[in-house]
Amino acid sequence: MRSIQKVLTPFKLIAMAKFGGSQLFLCVLALVAATAAADLPGFVERIGMTFQTEGSTFLFNGFNAHWLMGDAASPHSNGSKVTALFEEAAAAGLTVCRTWAFYDGFSNDSLQVTPGVYHEQVFKGLDFVISEARKNGLRVILSLVNNYNDYGGRAQYVDWARRAGLVVPSVDDFYTHDTIKGYFKKHIEYILNRMNTFTKMAYKNDPSIMAWELINEPHCESDPSGKIFTAWVQEMATFLKTIDNNHLLGVGLEGFYGSSTPDKVKLNNPNAVQIGVDFIKVHKVIEIDYATVHAYPDFWLKGQSEDKKTEFVKQWLWNHWKDSVEMLRKPLMLGGFGKTKKDPGYSEHIRNDFYSTVYDSIYRISKNGHKTFTGGLMWQLFVEGMESQDDGFEIILSQDANATALILNQSKRMGELAGSGTCTCTCTCTVA
Repeated sequence: MRSIQKVLTPFKLIAMAKFGGSQLFLCVLALVAATAAADLPGFVERIGMTFQTEGSTFLFNGFNAHWLMGDAASPHSNGSKVTALFEEAAAAGLTVCRTWAFYDGFSNDSLQVTPGVYHEQVFKGLDFVISEARKNGLRVILSLVNNYNDYGGRAQYVDWARRAGLVVPSVDDFYTHDTIKGYFKKHIEYILNRMNTFTKMAYKNDPSIMAWELINEPHCESDPSGKIFTAWVQEMATFLKTIDNNHLLGVGLEGFYGSSTPDKVKLNNPNAVQIGVDFIKVHKVIEIDYATVHAYPDFWLKGQSEDKKTEFVKQWLWNHWKDSVEMLRKPLMLGGFGKTKKDPGYSEHIRNDFYSTVYDSIYRISKNGHKTFTGGLMWQLFVEGMESQDDGFEIILSQDANATALILNQSKRMGELAGSGTCTCTCTCTVA
């Protein structure tokens, strides 16, 4: 394991200085470059209900940054923002980044223009992202398609089929139509077998990739039972593992319960009872290595008080961890969480309290639950000069001392916890 602690000592300067001066920040980044040029790490593996690498427990603090491939492929940027982001992230002890390995459609910025046809320049952008992550001691989780129309998503696959003359009534046919499933399998195969032009290593053989994720926040409203989506996960997971059995595989769920546990449906947010996914049923697919949950109370509990949102998130994380270890016997990851500036009543104080709640929950559960809650990925990190892409959730580390201190502290204690011993966790985990 590349321990988080390897980069923490020099970065205590960041917390002390609170990014008070750009010169200090640049000096610290120089230390990062020297410290994070680590040897090629081993693959992250699932051992029992924990993650391990090279015989050591793997816990992490991480982030989302969906925009990386596009920036790396842009002739206006040439990846400068990618490099800056990974350097800043490493300085804050962050070790995992979740990002998109998709952009489907007819745009010049797209990765996959038509089924199986790719823009090489954009693919080189993804190559660069993986290479830069490795240089800075980070691992990436690559998501393979979007549920939403942003960056193409399921709807683009359906549109391709319709343009080919096929009758496809619904976007949810993405999960059942043989031709469309074939399109997606080709994408999986192409991505996994891609030879990185920077590292000269096939993606499927690169331990800098921590995990594959089948789909970002899937829904299938046409089948509230969740059976259609679960069958799709089984088919795609089996296919992917025949090509690549080196990497972890996740699904990308938000965590909504379904028909297999009717007593738990009440735990969902009010808008997610019938979206056609089932947290328990889907994660019982053997080929899926870990469970995922997301937490966006500003979207899910609109109009409710901050106290109610906070209590919801604490219970949401606790219940999903408990079910992951007791019913699924798999580790849990918080794949995305955040607080939006666009929510009425937002303040940095409220955001920081939310982050503290999430980070404290992850740490406490992991510490007392045999390290089976593996880490969390905040949404999302930007760097300076990205104001035009503002989505309301972004944090720029070099401009936000308080958020940086919270993130750095979580990185430090998760790193220390990971180094406190290895547990294969065949026991029943409880949190006092």
